[in-house]
Amino acid sequence: MSPSGIPSVGLLSEQINTVLADPATTHGLARTLRAAAKEIELHRYHHASRSAWPSGRIDDKPAKVQIGGGAHRIDGFFNIDAVPPADLLWDIREGIPLQDDSANEIFSEHFLEHIDYPRSAKHYAREAYRVLVPGGQIITGVPDAAFALNHYPGPLSASDEMIDRWYAKRDCRGDINTRLDLVNLVFRDQDDNPKYTPHLWAYDHHKLVQLFTEASFTTVEPWTFDPTMANPKRRWGSVYVIATK
Repeated sequence: MSPSGIPSVGLLSEQINTVLADPATTHGLARTLRAAAKEIELHRYHHASRSAWPSGRIDDKPAKVQIGGGAHRIDGFFNIDAVPPADLLWDIREGIPLQDDSANEIFSEHFLEHIDYPRSAKHYAREAYRVLVPGGQIITGVPDAAFALNHYPGPLSASDEMIDRWYAKRDCRGDINTRLDLVNLVFRDQDDNPKYTPHLWAYDHHKLVQLFTEASFTTVEPWTFDPTMANPKRRWGSVYVIATK
């Protein structure tokens, strides 16, 4: 058994890379193996941190926490993410590694749509409620499915603002041929490009309200966009809520 908890992880990764490099590997198998390779990488990061905190809860009690921030960091926030750079490498699908009633504020944007629903998304909402102090708040931003759907059906031009803002630098631009293609990208963005993590569920304001209300938050309201916290490029086409414990 390897230190990561998976038998022969190094060998398994090497075998996956070998198969991926083989031109005879079918498209479907390659997609599956890329997903497996990514999960192995996430598991190794998570297991390394879990070895230091076997209870799943770290000793530190950061007052402000950012989840899945990637390269976008917020001053004064402790950043937890599944991949570097982060203050703590952790797979949030397995829970938030904080003590009960320990954080005042949690912030995440364009993270929730990348984890599976209902298991991981609902678990995340319940965990947020657990770790927040009474009166604590979680701010969540996601691509707004209602925004994309409100433009459907309708004509699509090559200069569509949604394409320019979201996909101008992406290699998928040439495959956005109809308005429905844009809807599909919101719901399951980039399942086939290893540079991007696919969307696994779509959200609008009402769905976010339902998610956090079910997790016992007392209020869930629209959040006024604050560019000192949120990534300015996320403002257009996103929906944000703030839920209070």
